[in-house]
Amino acid sequence: MTLKLFQKELPYKHWEYSNLDTGDSLRIVPERGGLITSWICNGREILYLDELRFQDPLKSVRGGIPVLFPICGDLPNNKFFLNHNEYFLKQHGFARDLSWKLDVLEDQSGVILSLKNNDLTLASYPFEFTLEMEVRLKVNKLDILSRVINNSTDLMPFSFGLHPYFSIKDFSYVRIEGLTKECINQKDMINSNTYFELERLADGIDILAGPTPSTILFDLLDKVSIEMKSQEPLDLTVIWTDPPRKMVCLEPWTSPRNALINGERTIILQPGEIKVLNCQFIFNQFK
Repeated sequence: MTLKLFQKELPYKHWEYSNLDTGDSLRIVPERGGLITSWICNGREILYLDELRFQDPLKSVRGGIPVLFPICGDLPNNKFFLNHNEYFLKQHGFARDLSWKLDVLEDQSGVILSLKNNDLTLASYPFEFTLEMEVRLKVNKLDILSRVINNSTDLMPFSFGLHPYFSIKDFSYVRIEGLTKECINQKDMINSNTYFELERLADGIDILAGPTPSTILFDLLDKVSIEMKSQEPLDLTVIWTDPPRKMVCLEPWTSPRNALINGERTIILQPGEIKVLNCQFIFNQFK
């Protein structure tokens, strides 16, 4: 396998990581939250990206694979209390807004994106940490191994997730399999029936289901599918649509909204402890 990482200026400044044997590639913009903006597989663009919005640094990104850390979702009034101090964290945390470091893995099998705490993160999340993501571009597959390291001297609570936007042709031809029968409607934070929610993809939904080891997104019009495989604790699944955008977000989360406050599935690391989180996205074409 012949892999190469090089920088390009168009259609926007990015690093391109390519498998020269297959023609598959990734576009990565480390300065914009370690964002993967494109995944070309078998000659197809797998990801959705609102490029016009992406070009405006004052707007949140709609597309690619944003990283959610140290929370998934939002907190009431965007704040939490710890040791009698009040801290402010906006929706999905800060990882998707900061500049990451990008390197090639030592074994040349992929790239590694890394983020460390700074004065800005410490003001909203009082912990020293290292967040690393090893991204491997394989045949018909994208492997992402994430590593969270507690560099502080205190117990460190966190949640982690990815927010991939997958391009589709028509909501009427989208099917999703593998979810649990019951889910949480995150717009109203009420329990709901997953089948009922999935029937409303074209109206815009935001549901959390699981845990489940595998969820498959089918685009029956284009005759392709994306299977998301994830290991505990990264085994909750969020489905989000935002019509008229032709995309479906298929997201692995460790924890639901408000986990930093209510403790539900919150991951807590001892000083010096490391948590490894695995997921992969598998592309398939069918007749």
